[in-house]
Amino acid sequence: MGHWFQQNIVEPGKVPTLVALVSFVLTFLLTRTVTRMIRAGKGPFRNISPGGTHIHHVVPGVVLTVIGGFGAVGSGKHGVAASVCAVIFGVGAGLVLDEFALILHLHDVYWTEQGRQSVEVVIMAAALALLVLVGFSPFEVNSLTPDEQQDRGSAIATLLGNFVFVLMAAFKGKLRLALIGTLVPFLALVGAIRLARPGSPWARRFYRDRPKARARAALRVYRRDARWSGPRRRIQDWIAGTPDDEHRTGTSGR
Repeated sequence: MGHWFQQNIVEPGKVPTLVALVSFVLTFLLTRTVTRMIRAGKGPFRNISPGGTHIHHVVPGVVLTVIGGFGAVGSGKHGVAASVCAVIFGVGAGLVLDEFALILHLHDVYWTEQGRQSVEVVIMAAALALLVLVGFSPFEVNSLTPDEQQDRGSAIATLLGNFVFVLMAAFKGKLRLALIGTLVPFLALVGAIRLARPGSPWARRFYRDRPKARARAALRVYRRDARWSGPRRRIQDWIAGTPDDEHRTGTSGR
């Protein structure tokens, strides 16, 4: 176990990735703790509103992400500079994705139902970073045998096949499987062969004249939501706080 950890986690080339992931997760958790304290009126923290303009933390997050990202590109994978840039990037990404829903809707939805999308994106980003950290490679390039690596035709066919599965999963409305499927191809294949989600581009195009397929897709979504929506919401509430029943402009703490 120790040998595996050393080879796959703390080898020099992966230290910046590990540092960025830890910084990202800690920043998100710390930011949510602070915003929940502001919302509850506890502690010394308050919203920053110079000149009456509320400064969302996505603003410094974008600045830090740009600085850390360009710094990481220039510093490579080794050395103190690479780790410092990884910390800056991780902190900036944590601040930005904590307000992903605000960017998506171009509206202050932090404490609303739509604000849960930020939590989902943060969890997805952390999962993808963790997969990269432990050795997964986009489209499973690392799994190719030496013979396959020498045979360019096989390698290209493998990459294109996975890319098609990823696209199919995305068009079927299975974005989580599509994203993770870039690193774990089997999941992209699962998303590609299963029924599309109702309202997805695939369903609108191919289920238009297939009422049975539409009904099966709707039933599958209903059953899945009935089983998992409750636990998922409780986890999101535990991590990020319970959304307001309705949006209250100017009173949410961020």
